Amino acid sequence: MSEEAMEVVRRFCEAFSGGDVDQVLSFFTEDAVYHNMPMTPVMGKAAIRAVLEAFMRPAEEMEFRILHMAANGPIVFTERVDRFIMGGKEVLLPVAGVMEVKEGKIAAWRDYFDLATWVKQTRESG
Repeated sequence: MSEEAMEVVRRFCEAFSGGDVDQVLSFFTEDAVYHNMPMTPVMGKAAIRAVLEAFMRPAEEMEFRILHMAANGPIVFTERVDRFIMGGKEVLLPVAGVMEVKEGKIAAWRDYFDLATWVKQTRESG
C-alpha cells in the first residue's frame, strides 16, 4: 500500500503545475478533510475547492516540489517547497504535508507551514 499511496500523492502534487482546480479535486474522496494547520480544517470537495481557488486563482505559475517522501501504509509524509509566481514574483513556501490515501484517493490532507512566511511574500508580490 505504501508505494501505491506515494504514487497517488506524487501525481497529486504534479497536478498543481497544471493550475486546473478540477483536476486537483479529482484526487480527493467526496468527504475528504483538508487542514492547513494555521487555519480551520475544511471538509468535502466544495469546501476544499474554495480553499484551493483562493491560492490557485491568483497564481500565474504553481509547482509543488517534493524534496522527500515517506509512507507508512496509506499515510504519506512529504517535505515540499510549494512555489508560486504571483504578481510576477516568486513565492516559496516550505511545507511538511501528511496525506491519508484510501482506495486510490486522498481522504485527508494536512499541511504544516509558517503562515507568516506566506503572508510576507504574498503581500510583497501584490
